[in-house]
Amino acid sequence: MMRLATSLLLLALPVRAALLAEEENAIKVFKEASPSVVFVINVAMGQDYANNDLAVPQGAGSGFIWDREGHIVTNYHVVQNGDAFLVTLKDKTELKARVVGVEPRKDIAVLRVEGPVDKMKPLPLGRSETLQVGQQAVAIGNPFGLDETMTTGIVSALGRKVMGIGGVTIHDMIQTDAAINPGNSGGPLLDSSGALIGMNTVIFSRSGSSAGIGFAVPVSYIRRIVPQLIKDGHVNSPGIGVSILSEEQKYGLLGEMPGVIIRDVNAGTPAAKAGLRGLSRGRGGRLALGDIIVAVDGKMVRDYDELYYALDKFKVGDVVAFSVVRGGVKRVVKIELVNVF
Repeated sequence: MMRLATSLLLLALPVRAALLAEEENAIKVFKEASPSVVFVINVAMGQDYANNDLAVPQGAGSGFIWDREGHIVTNYHVVQNGDAFLVTLKDKTELKARVVGVEPRKDIAVLRVEGPVDKMKPLPLGRSETLQVGQQAVAIGNPFGLDETMTTGIVSALGRKVMGIGGVTIHDMIQTDAAINPGNSGGPLLDSSGALIGMNTVIFSRSGSSAGIGFAVPVSYIRRIVPQLIKDGHVNSPGIGVSILSEEQKYGLLGEMPGVIIRDVNAGTPAAKAGLRGLSRGRGGRLALGDIIVAVDGKMVRDYDELYYALDKFKVGDVVAFSVVRGGVKRVVKIELVNVF
């Protein structure tokens, strides 16, 4: 009778279905990576009618732990115009944070938490240069404030160009169909091993919600930029020491034309030593063109966006060939790049 009762009891117990290999891997990735993903709240400070101080949340997003010193990586647009920041860890620990540095042109920002950093578990870094379309992609973040949300998909395309918040196009973006929604910004995009391959940044959507087309800043940019932000608070941008006309100014002066018009050449810079010229005033005060940059390292540049991207491939100290046109005559000059921050 006892044996029969035991058998009936065993039959009544729920049986856990065997997990597929893909499910087991997804569970493993989430368990290992989610403690490294944080919730970031952007706070604006103000005063009420009685001059009492007020802290008003004005936005929220995601971020991920970079190192054991308490540095958090997120999007620039997540922290933009913020006066104070609150970072919430997986175990609900809340830590105040401050901005260490930002690079709006790549939509990257670094925060550092104030307080104990013993719970900081950095994400392992992968490589975006070797990604292939069709690879699994995993996004973890806080869409609509729903913390610890994981979505999966694939790498849908590579090398996308997306206009960033910093006024220039971000090149080499990773496109994914892993669901990304408001609040995912700044969160990690991972490969099937749980390594960081990008930072979720923007979606294409007419409704404002996921339409299966999301874009992530590649980890190759993050690897290069974040250490500079931590060390210097800014990115050391290579240049030659000139200022240029905006696209609106160029169009108003000459209409549509390819190239970047040099407005001024700073004294003592490599551009000045190479003999480049900017705008000048001729007889009767008429504006006279100097040099127009039309190519860098043999690659055509039609506007500032393309000039920035071309120079972004080099580093300070490199000697680069610039093709310039003056008075209808094209020539090539080699100029050493310097830090123009």
